[in-house]
Amino acid sequence: MAEYERSRTMPAPPEHVFDQAATAGQAAQWLPNELRATEQRSSASDGDVDVDVPELRPLKGELRLEWGAIRDDGYTGWLQVAEHEGGSSKVTAHCSFAGESDPGAQAAHEALDRTLERLEEQVRLRIDGAAG
Repeated sequence: MAEYERSRTMPAPPEHVFDQAATAGQAAQWLPNELRATEQRSSASDGDVDVDVPELRPLKGELRLEWGAIRDDGYTGWLQVAEHEGGSSKVTAHCSFAGESDPGAQAAHEALDRTLERLEEQVRLRIDGAAG
């Protein structure tokens, strides 16, 4: 089994970051689309286009989201939000792959980096919208 993980600091308290990530309509905008599971999908709207996204399983008390299932297509992932210094958050995205579903370290790391960048953009938009 191949395991890949990336972390990023975000400029908001953990609860705000988790709420943004766990919002059903927003998931399609940050999830690692390049690594999406093929099973357990629900439909979400991305503007005028319907996008399939993996079913998210939020664990609010743990500030954790999980998606995918190894038994279905060899892929699963999770996102963990933790408190960081100065009122910010540390967000970790993790993916696991079984067998031939492994895209390789470079592709997985690039996809996880883009995932965290997209989520941070959403968090910043929410912060800017609340301030304005």
